[in-house]
Amino acid sequence: MMEPREAIVAASDVDVVIVGAGAAGLSAARAATTRGLSFHLLEASPRIGGRAYTREFIPGMPFDLGCHWMHSASLNPFVAIADRFGFRYQKGEPWSGNIYAGNCWLTKETEQEILALAEADEAAIAAAAARGQDLAVAEVVDRQSRWAPFLAYWFTLSTSRDMDQVSIADAVAAEDTGVDWPLRDGFGALLARWAADIPVTLDTPVTRVRWGKAGVAAKTAKGSVTGRRLLITVSTNILASGRIAFDPPLPAWKRDAAAGLPLGSYQRIGIMLTHDPFGPDALPHATVMPAGDETPLTVFLRPFGLDYVVGLTAGRFAAALERAGRAASVDYLAERLVKTFGGGIRKAFSRRSLVSAWDSDPWILGAYSAATPGNPHSREALARPVEDVLFFAGEATSPNFFDSCHGAYLSGIAAIDDIAKSTRTAA
Repeated sequence: MMEPREAIVAASDVDVVIVGAGAAGLSAARAATTRGLSFHLLEASPRIGGRAYTREFIPGMPFDLGCHWMHSASLNPFVAIADRFGFRYQKGEPWSGNIYAGNCWLTKETEQEILALAEADEAAIAAAAARGQDLAVAEVVDRQSRWAPFLAYWFTLSTSRDMDQVSIADAVAAEDTGVDWPLRDGFGALLARWAADIPVTLDTPVTRVRWGKAGVAAKTAKGSVTGRRLLITVSTNILASGRIAFDPPLPAWKRDAAAGLPLGSYQRIGIMLTHDPFGPDALPHATVMPAGDETPLTVFLRPFGLDYVVGLTAGRFAAALERAGRAASVDYLAERLVKTFGGGIRKAFSRRSLVSAWDSDPWILGAYSAATPGNPHSREALARPVEDVLFFAGEATSPNFFDSCHGAYLSGIAAIDDIAKSTRTAA
């Protein structure tokens, strides 16, 4: 039996109640409208967008705290959306740069050594996957090379977790065309503009879901919303945390799927500049490899010709840096820049900075998902409906475009297609 109705948030008895207004929830809402399904969209935070969130240093100088690149841009649906709304983005090679190791810039010959190591590692991962070995990536790559820390660092940027925490199966499943176009006007801003007309109830965390063949009731502090189906688009860390209680409980296989796809950590650290200290010949970015065991850092220098710099960290190091606080993150970036470009660069640092902190966001609890070793089928299980009543979407459910905004976007549409089929079958 359904629980007695409480005060209804805004709409009741809809075709689908959607929980979470990130890219997946928003695309699901848009798809529901197109397919003639009624919906109610509930968002725990005071804004839409989830991990796509744009702030500004000053007006006209946007800074993405989360999603920034239209990955696999050659097939990314957000390219057409950006064009429709006149959002600017950079084509070409935004990743072109050079490497500062110890106390000097590496030669092209040395960079070729790193490229050869990367190719060897990729071959080793593919071979292990072909043998059916679901090991941690760290178990099959070359960890002895002097350039191994460089590749390990870049791995964390793509997965938000370290090599010993990520399944080989996940590493080979990711589809990436290698075409990455960053949005000058902000990915979070683009998503917000595209979804501006979608009705959303904000500041409304769902705390409990009662469900059965008769339908669902999503309980919030403002009352309950009832519907025929429920679409959950919250992060895996939120789902695994138990912050949303399910009655009856989710089956063990669904809980295991969420636990097997934990979110890692990722930081974008930005410092606004008072002027250009690098000169016209500077490459778009540099990766700094300090001597010893310190973690490398990639810095983007004046992206789009704007006066700011961005440092990227991920994995355990990013988690520790976030725990140390925003000032520690800004100091870390500033010191790495000074060691690379000299003390004179300090004169270009303004007092304005922006730093992401996704681990401590209470409605997300991390960056993006990575399958742990021993859980190669977690994404498939996470995406699978429960008794054609509870449906799931989000980047973690994408079989090949996980860890991306467009993967989340596509998953929301796919989930609505499944819901539409289930409602027609039940009618």
